[in-house]
Amino acid sequence: MENLKIFQYLFYALRKKAIYLQSKILLTNQLYYYLIFKNIIKMTKADIVNEIAKKTGVDKASVLATVESFMEVVKDSLASNENVYLRGFGSFIVKRRAQKTARNISKNTTIIIPEHNIPAFKPAKTFVAQVKEAK
Repeated sequence: MENLKIFQYLFYALRKKAIYLQSKILLTNQLYYYLIFKNIIKMTKADIVNEIAKKTGVDKASVLATVESFMEVVKDSLASNENVYLRGFGSFIVKRRAQKTARNISKNTTIIIPEHNIPAFKPAKTFVAQVKEAK
C-alpha cells in the first residue's frame, strides 16, 4: 500500500513537472532512494560534490574546485592525445575514427567525413564487477 502512495506521488510530481530535488519540494527518503535505484534520477556533478563533502567533511566549495580541476585536467590531457589511467576505476582514452563516406539522403549526395578523435571511457575490471554485483 505504501508503494502505491509513492507511485501516485511520483506520477503527480512528474505530471506537474515539479520534481526539484534541491529543496523546491521535499521528497521522502524512501521515494528519493527508490528513484535513484530505478535510475529515474541520475547523479549530477552537484550530487557528486555533495556526497564527497558529506563523506570527507571538506567544504563544498573546495570539493567543487577539486572536481572541476580534475575534469579540466582530463579534458586537457585528452585534447593533447594523452590517455588518463586511473587504476581500479578506468581509463579515459582517445579513439581515432577513420575517414568514411556518408550519404545525405534528402539531397542525394555523398559526404566525406574526415578522420577525427573522440574521447572514450573504458572501465576497469573491478569497476565492471562491482556494477554487475550491484543488481
